[in-house]
Amino acid sequence: MLDEIISQLKDKKSTKRRSAAKKLRKLKSIDAGSYLLITLEEEIKDSRTWETQYQMIMALGESNFKPALSFLKSLVKHNFEATMIYVAIGDSIQRLSMQNEQDITSVFEAIKTGNDMLVSGAIRAMAMLKIVPDDDSIENIINYAIVQKKNDGINFWILAAAPGWSGQKVQEYLDYCSTSKRDEIINAVELARKNKYKKWFPL
Repeated sequence: MLDEIISQLKDKKSTKRRSAAKKLRKLKSIDAGSYLLITLEEEIKDSRTWETQYQMIMALGESNFKPALSFLKSLVKHNFEATMIYVAIGDSIQRLSMQNEQDITSVFEAIKTGNDMLVSGAIRAMAMLKIVPDDDSIENIINYAIVQKKNDGINFWILAAAPGWSGQKVQEYLDYCSTSKRDEIINAVELARKNKYKKWFPL
């Protein structure tokens, strides 16, 4: 089965290659990593296939193929018209760079770039992996979010990661977000207050 999916990565049609990448995300097979990386290095040259690139990048992260980390970091400075790609890059860099279960160094590296989509991706990985950082890191992430002034994308993923977080700063942040007029933000606040993680469907 794996060989068939890897072979599909070479298909002439982008939709077929994208389908293969989605399948590899589900399999999370590190054995496919080298093939994914080689394919992505070519795929990235065509801006029209950004959705396929997105899925390939996500598959590399979810397959835990660490040799891809250097290439993904080089893409941070790439000028993508489809900024959703930065979300995938941020997510996969977070996954592949972790030295332990609480390591979120890449989140703060993303913050330094000023690229909100990259930050959203890194924090999304935190939510998916249910990472509970130390109190200082939580406070720094919340402070960053407040500075963004109602950036719903950033707030949503921080809230999604917040179940399991505690402290006065966290409660104040939840109160702050509860004034949002967007249903998804309000729902995320309620889940965070109940310490419940949302069941995510892969994007």
